[in-house]
Amino acid sequence: MTGRPTLTQRRREATRLDIARTAAALFAERGVEETTAEEIALAAGISLRTFYRYFSVKEGAVAPLLAAGGQRWVDLLAESPADLPLREALERSAVASLTPADDAAVEAMHWTRSLLRDPRLDGTWQRVHAGSEERLRTVLAVRCPDGADPLEIRLAAAAATAAIRVALEQWAASDAPVTGPGSPQDLGGRCMRELTAGLRLTAGG
Repeated sequence: MTGRPTLTQRRREATRLDIARTAAALFAERGVEETTAEEIALAAGISLRTFYRYFSVKEGAVAPLLAAGGQRWVDLLAESPADLPLREALERSAVASLTPADDAAVEAMHWTRSLLRDPRLDGTWQRVHAGSEERLRTVLAVRCPDGADPLEIRLAAAAATAAIRVALEQWAASDAPVTGPGSPQDLGGRCMRELTAGLRLTAGG
């Protein structure tokens, strides 16, 4: 899809995210096992039939929320100065995307911690990161010089995506705060530096 999303598409994505937030809140409060698709639909103000038009299983309902941070990271990277060294651009955009901008973002981070602690959502989490890696690979291909090795681009996307995943999983398993030492932004920057240290790709001049 190219160009600006249509009004219908924007409304559909807004509905998906609203359902995701509702599901995340219920999962955080009760756990995935104890929450039904019917309860998510009722809390979101939609019919069960509408719920299943958006998501085939209840576990998948939180995917848009989990994917939102990754999408913001990729967008920030795409918008970063073209002459900024790639490793620096990856780290800066990762830290920025993992830094909550307001109270709603802080709440979403707490939901994320709860969701990542539930093994029933492991499959959803892995699919989210696979999608993020694919989007990142596309951005890197545009950002890197002509003739860049496709294997290096793929390795860079895999390493950078793994850095975000490991940082969030490490934070979720701890009691560290949302900001400051041990936070996602703190661990994200550290993981990004460690996992991208051997990259040979360059961006810009």
